[in-house]
Amino acid sequence: MITHLAIKRQLPFYILFLNFALQAQIPDSIQTINEQKEAVKYPQLQIKGLFQARYLVGMSKDIDVNGLHHSDGSGTDNNFMLKYMRVQARAQISKRTEVVVLANLADFKNDPKSRVLENAYLKYTFNPKLAFTVGQFRPWFGIEETYPIDIIKSLDWSNQYTEFGKLGWTSFQIGLSATGQLELGEIPFQYAVSIVNGNGKNQVNDNDNGKQYSSRFVFGLIKKYNLNLGLNGGIGEVFSKKVYAVGIDLSSLIQFDPKWSLDMQLEAKQATNHPLYFAVAPELRPNNPNEYLIRGAYFLPNLRYEVNHRNLSAFELSCRYEYLDTNFRLNSNPRQTITPMFGLEFLKNYGARIQLGVQFDRYKHSIANTTQYNNNLFIVQVQSRF
Repeated sequence: MITHLAIKRQLPFYILFLNFALQAQIPDSIQTINEQKEAVKYPQLQIKGLFQARYLVGMSKDIDVNGLHHSDGSGTDNNFMLKYMRVQARAQISKRTEVVVLANLADFKNDPKSRVLENAYLKYTFNPKLAFTVGQFRPWFGIEETYPIDIIKSLDWSNQYTEFGKLGWTSFQIGLSATGQLELGEIPFQYAVSIVNGNGKNQVNDNDNGKQYSSRFVFGLIKKYNLNLGLNGGIGEVFSKKVYAVGIDLSSLIQFDPKWSLDMQLEAKQATNHPLYFAVAPELRPNNPNEYLIRGAYFLPNLRYEVNHRNLSAFELSCRYEYLDTNFRLNSNPRQTITPMFGLEFLKNYGARIQLGVQFDRYKHSIANTTQYNNNLFIVQVQSRF
């Protein structure tokens, strides 16, 4: 039988043993936590996607849903359309290196030779001030390139964005880009400098020896209103002819209160329309391609109200005004487009959205049997991000 005296004599031994046991366990526990923090495994894979479908109804006589005039009355004036079925994979293969691939599976309905694959690039980030991107990507040359491709504030990208993509300055191009952000005193500053082939996406080779060099500089002017000023410029050579592009833009996000906000974009650009220049017979076109110039501008206000009620997250109301003249110096026929849109968001961050709107196109001169013809188009659009 263990006596009270025996327990009293062995008490220091028990205390010493317990102390050793605790000291043995605590370092192991701390070491395990540190190892978990440091043992970040690569690659880290992230999958995202975008589904977007539309129903289009032409509201003008003898105009099809693509805006083409038919003097014989033919053409399709209503259509269900699958616009996007995008799937994106982003692989973080190290702390500084990521590889991104983006494909639009809906483009299989067309000739997929120069379609389907959109983004395919590697990005290496030294620090926030400097990162390099190489492959097929969207070079920064305006506001729209800085927005995620699966967040569309209106019906679609602006008309000038589409046209400048044909010129090799925007949309998906193959090349190399350096980007970064820093502070200029108290002014936030972002930059992008790019060199691209300039002949579009999914091309086997550059179609000439020339390259297109572009830059974008963004200055944060008024923090309260998230007001940013963007300056864009580019020079290049296409089939031994000098070309250029310039642009200026303003963007702002005004938060009136936790529910109401107003997002605004204003942008203007001008550039050499070299595809139009080279489409003219050599004996008829001037020596200087800068006789063929494209000029465009748009203004897009987007009013948003956060509902946050059951299944309805928010509603948006936008109305974009666009002006575009693809050959304003020699054969001017400006196009003005007004696109009012109303949208209901059912899941946060554009997870699920329905939009209704009308696109009004007006030309200075309507040309029969072409897409340069006054037109009204009604749109219902369904979109989901995942």
